[in-house]
Amino acid sequence: MNARPINQRFRGFLPVVVDIETGGVNAATDAMLQIAAVIVEMDDDGRLHNGPTFTTHVEPFEGANLDPKSLEFNGIDPDHPLRMAVPEDEALKYIFQPIREAIRTTDCSRAVLVGHNAWFDLGFLNAAVSRSGIKRNPFHPFSCFDTATLSGLAYGQTVLARGIAAAGIHWDAREAHSAIYDAEKTAELFCTIVNRWDALNGHPNDARPD
Repeated sequence: MNARPINQRFRGFLPVVVDIETGGVNAATDAMLQIAAVIVEMDDDGRLHNGPTFTTHVEPFEGANLDPKSLEFNGIDPDHPLRMAVPEDEALKYIFQPIREAIRTTDCSRAVLVGHNAWFDLGFLNAAVSRSGIKRNPFHPFSCFDTATLSGLAYGQTVLARGIAAAGIHWDAREAHSAIYDAEKTAELFCTIVNRWDALNGHPNDARPD
């Protein structure tokens, strides 16, 4: 199969799955505590799969809110000595560098965030970018792919664990709510849905002239 490259699959966007663990639900006031990003890759047959994962723990920004209920949910102790957390600007620079390299390598125009309830992660990402004064955010500022919506369409399931199960992907509830685990499983779900769609309906760019 002579597949088109990934830069022609999503109109120049490179899908990057992001999961952010936080100290609350308000991106403007609550801390970002951990971020993980999985770069999606395409093989020679045009099938998507998980690429490399990048993750880091993040220090709460000055004055950030930490909701005890959120910390209980994600199991993060912001003061744990082994967290090896870094300031927001360092965390974003670390995550963004390989994404920018992947954008250049694939000849894409920019990254598009993929997430489960993607508005949540995109909101926290944009807020952290603004606080850090980063001028070249590789992600589109408002476009995103939401696997809650895609999973609801494909499997009738909007909860991540249930969508994963419906897609036939292994899920370990003990590992859930870690940014790296959730990002990698969300990436698997996204790739499975897109690959299934392409297998059933053909590549969306197949009708374009060369």
